[in-house]
Amino acid sequence: MRENEISYIIRGAIFKVYNKLGPGLLESVYVAALVYELKKVGMNVKTEVPVPVFYEDVKLDIGFRIDILVNELVVIEVKSVEAMAEIHHKKTITYLNLAKKKLAILVNFNTNNITNNIFRKVNNL
Repeated sequence: MRENEISYIIRGAIFKVYNKLGPGLLESVYVAALVYELKKVGMNVKTEVPVPVFYEDVKLDIGFRIDILVNELVVIEVKSVEAMAEIHHKKTITYLNLAKKKLAILVNFNTNNITNNIFRKVNNL
């Protein structure tokens, strides 16, 4: 299964979680529910996946963690904020590049319209 097929499954899981839980909860609740839904349909799901940061040839003692990684291919960044800021989009693209992945899904669950709050970010896909 490739990134676009996985993305379709992820979107379905996002809609299911949003329709059951609605807006206003903590990000950790949405992460747990998404993981449950994705595992239920047979996806390989990891959370809080560490990604090292290299500067020149040096591995820095700091890194970041991917909220959800699906089938080792697609990054999901989960937000529950009043309004998406440009920095959320930029950070997701940076995470995607550092993780050497081709597709990320950025989603904000704290909204009245989930359709307008799911964003695809691509890196050479």
